[in-house]
Amino acid sequence: MPRPIAPTIPRWQLGEQLSRLRDAADVSQGQIADRLGCSVSKIQKIEAGEVGTVRAEVEAMLAAYRVGDERLRAELMELQRLGKQRGWWSGFGAIAPQFSTFLGLQSAAIAIRAFEPMVVYGLLQTEGYSRSIAETCTVGPTEEEVELQVRIRLEQQEQAFGKDPPQVRVLLDEAVLHREVGGRAVMADQLRHLTRLPKQVTLQVVPFRSGGYPGTLGAFTIFDFAEKMHAPVVYVEGQAGNLYLKKEVDLRRCSLAYSHIAAAALSKQESATLIAAVAGQYAGA
Repeated sequence: MPRPIAPTIPRWQLGEQLSRLRDAADVSQGQIADRLGCSVSKIQKIEAGEVGTVRAEVEAMLAAYRVGDERLRAELMELQRLGKQRGWWSGFGAIAPQFSTFLGLQSAAIAIRAFEPMVVYGLLQTEGYSRSIAETCTVGPTEEEVELQVRIRLEQQEQAFGKDPPQVRVLLDEAVLHREVGGRAVMADQLRHLTRLPKQVTLQVVPFRSGGYPGTLGAFTIFDFAEKMHAPVVYVEGQAGNLYLKKEVDLRRCSLAYSHIAAAALSKQESATLIAAVAGQYAGA
């Protein structure tokens, strides 16, 4: 049974279609906002796929844009319905919109390609490691905030590796293995976990001896979707905020960088041997 479709991609698809139809009808965002009795900001958020919309709003837009194609109207109304669904993360209360977008993309992806130069990729973290990250990588978190992050992380893994899991390829810089997060016992347990991953996960390590390579610019994740669903999306996280790159030029650049990083990495078996050796060092100490 396939995983349920999260609302993120349907909202993006609907927003892109509505924006295209509005432009074709030569209607401004201000004009359609007046017709719907809402702010221009709301129209912008709908077209950007940042929020869901109700059926009556979509019907009013299609009328304003003079869309008579019944098949197209039906497709857009189905996207509206899917975009109003609640993602699995809604059960955890209010979550930052940027993070809910990430979870939505992750839920819909058929393949995930990730590179991490600093810490273990989220889907591969143990509970102890995840808790240590939550305690140290956020400034001044409360105990409740830490526990919430850990609970979401564990559910995120359960959702990703449950029904119809995506193919996941993770590239880690060797520095991740040696950065002691949470103490030696936590690191030993985490690295041992990396040697027992699900079969749909490919994990490789870029060794120190590779020297400089494109990964020194920072972490990123490429989400691939079914061909008729959406083009790939690149997620980049940083102190200045989170970015979702959808332009073809950005996708080409990031895909090329990922290929170069993969070429610098050890094979899957060599990586497992290195990880096990470092895990043994933590356990022995």
